[in-house]
Amino acid sequence: MNLAPIYFDNNATTRVLPEVLKAMLPWFSEQYGNASSSNQMGQLAKEALMAARAAVAKFLNASPAEIVFTSGATEANHMAILGTLATNPLRRRLVTSTVEHPSTLRLLDYLATTGIEIIKISVNAKGELDMAALAEAVNENTALLTLMHANNETGVLFPIAEAAAIAKNQAAAFHTDAAQSAGKIALDVRQLGCDLLSFSGHKLHAAKGVGALFVRKGFMLQALIHGHQERNRRGGTENQAGIVGLGVACQLAQTHIALHGEQISILRDRLQNGILARISFAKLNSTAINVPNTSNICFSGLHGEELLYRLDKAGLIASLGSACTAGGTEPSHVLLAMGLNREDALSSIRFSLSRETTETEVELAIETVVNVVTEMTAALAVVA
Repeated sequence: MNLAPIYFDNNATTRVLPEVLKAMLPWFSEQYGNASSSNQMGQLAKEALMAARAAVAKFLNASPAEIVFTSGATEANHMAILGTLATNPLRRRLVTSTVEHPSTLRLLDYLATTGIEIIKISVNAKGELDMAALAEAVNENTALLTLMHANNETGVLFPIAEAAAIAKNQAAAFHTDAAQSAGKIALDVRQLGCDLLSFSGHKLHAAKGVGALFVRKGFMLQALIHGHQERNRRGGTENQAGIVGLGVACQLAQTHIALHGEQISILRDRLQNGILARISFAKLNSTAINVPNTSNICFSGLHGEELLYRLDKAGLIASLGSACTAGGTEPSHVLLAMGLNREDALSSIRFSLSRETTETEVELAIETVVNVVTEMTAALAVVA
């Protein structure tokens, strides 16, 4: 019998927690009313949506009326960016970074073809944002500054509150993509100072296909999908089960961060220190302040895809980088932006833990990486 794989690809997606699944199940075939219906089943569904909205709002230190449910962070990012531009047609500049998630960068590349001026701010070798360049780029013609909170490949955290202040100084809107920070660190939209914040449920142990966009009270945002739902801000019958599950996942995440916030960082540090201590040529791709679950390690000289394949066969699941770009032969745009050469970028592996990761799994992961890397280097030595 094959043992269950050790899963270290939680930045791609997480397992739905049993408590979340239990909360979702009745809404598929028992309590299946439409929240827009006035009958008793519809009203029961409406009350459940209200409870989930309140839970998500508490998770962000927002008010329930500021929460818009979406299909995930990609839709929420599109809604934030396109809705803001539509509301401010006279402002034609949008500022972002070079290391954003593909769901943002691809949209911005398209917008550039329509005449929107896109300014991408660079990062240093640690993946930290050039804040002086950012302050210079945001001007009176800027409609929106959009930045990820935590990088999906390196985990590096951007100084969001400082960036929000820069945007506010020029009366520009500010949006942050919190897909990789939600559920890993405490989030407070008041402290962050953002107008808009997006995240996905499946990154914090809820289901795929549900997410949320925080829209600050009084902020004008054009709808992307028209309809009466979500206070006329996002049309379409609500993903009832997904939203209920998201509410529970946010409650569980908030409690876990408060009680066991340091647990995952201790395990992450043990993983990367154990690997670096036993593989002399391995190196961390960033030592900047980051979310507590992510480690991106370069195994210089080894082919990343082959290493990942061998790790997978040995029972350890990790990633070359973003799940939205994995499987290709091109190096990570994030690592290239940080100054890595093509070869080192292609030799880098991302390990991402979750609240479910155990100390035993970390120790097994270290042994697996060391054994596989030793086999690969021995094979290379024979060929040479």
